[in-house]
Amino acid sequence: MARKTDIPSSYYGEPRKFDPAFRGPVHNRSCTDVVCCVIFIIGILGYIALGSVAWIHGDPRKVVFPTDSHGQFCGQQGTNNANKAILFYFNILRCASPSVLINLQCPTTQLCVSKCPDRFATYREMKRNYKNWEYYKQFCRPGFDNPDKPVDQVLRDEDCPSMIVPSRPFLQRCFPDFITRNGTLTVRNQRSFQDGDGVTRSVADLRDAANGIASLLDAKEVGMKIFEDYASSWYWILIGLVITMVVSLLFILLLRFTAGVLLWLVIFGVLTALSYGIWHCYWEFSSLRGNSGADVALSQIGFQADFSIYLQLSQTWLVFMISLSVIEAIIIIILIFLRNRIRIAIALLKEGSRAIGYIMSTLFYPIITFFLLAICIAYWAMTAVFLSSSGDAVYKVMSTQSKCVHANQTCDPETFSQSSLPVACQGSQCAFAFYGGESLYHRYILLLQLCNLFLFLWLVNFTIALGQCTLAGAFASYYWALKKPQDIPPFPLFSSFGRAIRYHTGSLAFGALILAVVQFFRIGLEYLDHKLKGSHNAFTRFLLCCLKCCLWCLERFIKFMNRNAYIMIAIYGKNFCTSAKDALFLLMRNVVRVAVLDKVTDFLLFLGKLLISGSVGVLAFFFFTRKIPVIQEEVPSLNYYWVPLLTVIFGSYLVAHGFFNVYAMCVDTLFLCFLVDLETNDGSAARPFYMSNSLKNLFNKSNSRQPNIAKGKTGSDKLTKPGKTRHR
Repeated sequence: MARKTDIPSSYYGEPRKFDPAFRGPVHNRSCTDVVCCVIFIIGILGYIALGSVAWIHGDPRKVVFPTDSHGQFCGQQGTNNANKAILFYFNILRCASPSVLINLQCPTTQLCVSKCPDRFATYREMKRNYKNWEYYKQFCRPGFDNPDKPVDQVLRDEDCPSMIVPSRPFLQRCFPDFITRNGTLTVRNQRSFQDGDGVTRSVADLRDAANGIASLLDAKEVGMKIFEDYASSWYWILIGLVITMVVSLLFILLLRFTAGVLLWLVIFGVLTALSYGIWHCYWEFSSLRGNSGADVALSQIGFQADFSIYLQLSQTWLVFMISLSVIEAIIIIILIFLRNRIRIAIALLKEGSRAIGYIMSTLFYPIITFFLLAICIAYWAMTAVFLSSSGDAVYKVMSTQSKCVHANQTCDPETFSQSSLPVACQGSQCAFAFYGGESLYHRYILLLQLCNLFLFLWLVNFTIALGQCTLAGAFASYYWALKKPQDIPPFPLFSSFGRAIRYHTGSLAFGALILAVVQFFRIGLEYLDHKLKGSHNAFTRFLLCCLKCCLWCLERFIKFMNRNAYIMIAIYGKNFCTSAKDALFLLMRNVVRVAVLDKVTDFLLFLGKLLISGSVGVLAFFFFTRKIPVIQEEVPSLNYYWVPLLTVIFGSYLVAHGFFNVYAMCVDTLFLCFLVDLETNDGSAARPFYMSNSLKNLFNKSNSRQPNIAKGKTGSDKLTKPGKTRHR
């Protein structure tokens, strides 16, 4: 099939010339983008220095352990609070106003305790019933044991809490033990209680004080149940992911021998599954329609943690049915109009399966990428934690009096009692507020955190780029081997990895840097949008939406160009800009093939990932809903079965994506090599095609017979190589 285009070929560069000495990835190459390589090394050294500075100044205990009013950690071994790991608020009602809430600090004494109170009581009640003193005093300041001290003076000095309420530890802090019964919020079945001054208060006051917003209570309850579900089902989730890994590996191995049949089965399997889903949704919708309790609109019930509530509504199944119908219609239209291109894509996938079959080590390379990414993520997280925990304890004046002019001023707890502040503001105290400081280092914490984020993005993108370049070099070695597998060099993956690290670290770092800059600005824009949410007008929202859309498109384009540039780097060993230009011009000279084949291939691979993750998800659904009779007794007791189910589905998709990403990189590499093959070779004895016989037949190409071909044999696998020269 001759290459046709309406644009002059010179506009996108001249077609690549035939090189009789070219036999695949060039071995005699030199270092590229050395300047960027030096900058990248300096960046890594700077990142190590940043981590060291954060390690020296930071203290992760400030993040792990809560801090009392004296700046001491709760639960820290080697201190007086070693056995007191929970933070207790003397008067949690004072935390009701979000304006005074600073890092979970509010204008009341906070004390480390070993357990939370389990009853309602006030200090005044305790004074009338001395037998409760032994229990009550454990929530007083350490060393205070003077029940004869006047009540008003005790409460003013905050030697003891004015009241205690039944509480449970949450985030290592004592929060009221809320329980919702019949739609009513209660604490130990009480809807009201007496505060420290004898005033009757509603439990809702406790809720507002403890949470700031009422929705945090629901999040707390749901979060605890989700944690319990993970704790009881993690073993089965892991089994589901292992099953996904085995199925993905078997799927790719099956592609090695039955790529065409299997891919068409995948296509029709997805269509069949969607058709069944549409029928099932219609059946559920018909069954529920007309029921009084099933005709409620989704907007009227809001968010519900129990997903089974949604399944009892007819509108839910109607939405499912319409969504599945639209998806199936789109897939059918794509199949009708792109059926010929799908044949070409399947041929490329067949060739990719052969390449992976000959270089099986490529399937396990994602483990290396995952290991390197885990190191990057762990280092970034540790550095961020140490940076955020840098600084000394800062104390501020906290007062319950609204007219105190000294409120929120910094103070020294050692000299506070001798100063005039306690007199000027009755009931005020010098309490711990947060960790920070006024030194030059602490002023630039935010800038250091931004540097930490940017360098993290750069390293992550470099790791991905290294994997793409390594795989591209290995698969290019397969394509440009005239006799397969005899001419495939030994250890192609290891050789490609060595070339990428030795010669092209600078080029990979250059591409990763461009992508990291775009991602950094995208994150900054998302943060700005989050901060301005609710405070900007319609024009601002429209402008931010346009900027986010443009940056998203730019990021996608850069990822596409980087991917193809890395393939050209792996083959020809040129610098990043030259490789990106060559890849772009090559693709533009074949823009019709690229626009269709690339997306069709991605579509087919996506269907494979969808089929694997969906199949494992269906199996997990039947298991966690106890619909498999053989192993019903093995199913753990769950609050929400959708917690492990969604985890298995999402995790299965990621596992399948990891395997199929190797496949996608293989197909992209073979496709670029195929385009170069069409431009540089003509099938003659001197310039034979390197493509497989299936691709030759698909494009009506053939290689000329040569005198020394084995008798009765034709095709590229039996061609004598036109020369023995080989770059090493």
